[in-house]
Amino acid sequence: MAMQEWKKQQLAFLAAREAERDTARQRLALQILCGEDLDTMIAWDKTEKLVYCRRLKRLIERERIKGGAGHWSYDLNRHIGLKQALETLQKSLSAEHYPEGKSRKQNGARRRRSVETSGRCC
Repeated sequence: MAMQEWKKQQLAFLAAREAERDTARQRLALQILCGEDLDTMIAWDKTEKLVYCRRLKRLIERERIKGGAGHWSYDLNRHIGLKQALETLQKSLSAEHYPEGKSRKQNGARRRRSVETSGRCC
């Protein structure tokens, strides 16, 4: 019994440590490249979030190009951090649209829309 409880605590600790690592990676990438803090970005209104969403996409694309070309300044951790920060910002945008956590459709399916038809960048 005690061994099972210890194993659960170990898994919870490892999961929390990994989540902290991901958050630190996002914050560092944003601070270095954008000069912004993740918490302040999440607190912004929709238009500012959309602007930074586009900016993060451009930065991710630049990192991808650097990585593909084998450039000396490419950093995989920075690339991952930017991608995770973009996902966090997109989640905060979708939380504004659907605060109850409900999806657009009852079965949770999402439509695939292009940027032009949906009006959103993210």
